Amino acid sequence: MKKTLTAIAILGAFSSLAQAQSSVTVYGIVDAGIVREQGGVNGSATNISSGIGSASRLGFRGTEDLGNGVSALFVLEAGYRLDTGASDVSGSIFNRQAYVGLKGDAGTLTLGRQYTPYYNAVSQVADPFGAGYAGSAKNLMPTAGVNTRTSNAVVYVSPVVNGFSGELSYSLAEQGGNSIAGRQVGAALSFGAGKLNARLAHNHRNNDVAGLAGVQNRQIGRNTLLAANYNFGIAKAFAAYGINDGLNSAPLANNSNPFGGVAPVASLDSRDMLIGVQAPFGANVLMASFIRKDDRTAFNQDAYQWAIGLSHSLSKRTSLYTSYGKIKNKNGAGYTVGNNSDVGSGDTAYNAGIRHSF
Repeated sequence: MKKTLTAIAILGAFSSLAQAQSSVTVYGIVDAGIVREQGGVNGSATNISSGIGSASRLGFRGTEDLGNGVSALFVLEAGYRLDTGASDVSGSIFNRQAYVGLKGDAGTLTLGRQYTPYYNAVSQVADPFGAGYAGSAKNLMPTAGVNTRTSNAVVYVSPVVNGFSGELSYSLAEQGGNSIAGRQVGAALSFGAGKLNARLAHNHRNNDVAGLAGVQNRQIGRNTLLAANYNFGIAKAFAAYGINDGLNSAPLANNSNPFGGVAPVASLDSRDMLIGVQAPFGANVLMASFIRKDDRTAFNQDAYQWAIGLSHSLSKRTSLYTSYGKIKNKNGAGYTVGNNSDVGSGDTAYNAGIRHSF
C-alpha cells in the first residue's frame, strides 16, 4: 500500500513538473465603438466600427521549457471585425501574427508572419495613441501594407545589455528565379533606462516582382525613424522624426481618392515629425499629438494632423474611450483620419467606444 502511494506521489510530481514546463494561453481584445467621419467626397458617415483603439483579435501563445535556459514559443493571432463577426482578411485565419521560435540567453529567433521593427517603433515608442483611436500616427506615417507586418519573416531580438537591445528582420518574398525581388529587411536599436525609452528603426523594401515586365529593377523604398518618449511623472512626452525615400516608402493608407478631383500621389520623398503627450490622472489618460507630413517632391502634398483623446479605465481590463482627429491636406494630398483598424474616409473623425482585453 505504501509503495502504491509513493508511486502515485511520484507520478503526480512528474505531472506537475511537465505542466509547469509547458503552457498555452488564450488571449484577445474586444474593441468596438461609434465613428463619425466628415470631409470626404461621399459626405459624412456614422458607423459602428471594430478595433478603434486596438484591433479586435483572438490569439494563442505557448511556451515550452527545453532546459538549459532555452524555451520554445509560438503565437497564432487572428483578427476579426466585432461589428460583423467576419475575419479581418477574407480567406486568412491567423492574419495578424503566426510564428514559432526559440528563446534563450542569446536572444529570441522566430519564423513566420510578424511585425516589422519599423512598425514596432511607431506603435510602441513614437505614438502616444499607440497607433489607435482618431489620433493614430498611422494616418500620416507610412505603415500601410507590408510596412506593418511581413510574411515569411525571420526575426531575431537580442537580450537587453546595459539598457540596449537590437532587432533584425529578414522577409523572403519567395519569388521563383529571383532571390531578392520583393524581399524586406528591417532593423532597430533600442535603449531604455529609467524614464527614457528611445529607438532607431530602419525598413528596406525591394519593390521588384520577378518575371513581370515593367516591375523589375524598381526603386527601393526606405524608411528610417528615430523615436523617443520620456516619463516626467505628471506626464509622458513623445517625439519622433522619420525619413522616407523611394517607391512605396510612404504608401497612402486610403488609396481610393477620398476627396475627389485629381487623385493624390504617394510621396517618394518625405519627412515625418511628431510631438505628443500622455497625461494620466486618476483612472483617466489624456492623449494628444501633432504630426506633420513634409512632402519634398514637386507635388508638395504636405499634411498636418492634430488629435486629442481620453481613455477611462473601468478595471484593469476594460476601458471607455473617446477621441478626435483633424487633418489639413495641402495641394491635393489625400490623407484621411482613420484609427487602428480603419483607414478613414474624410479629414475629420470622432470616436467613442469600449475596449476589453482578456
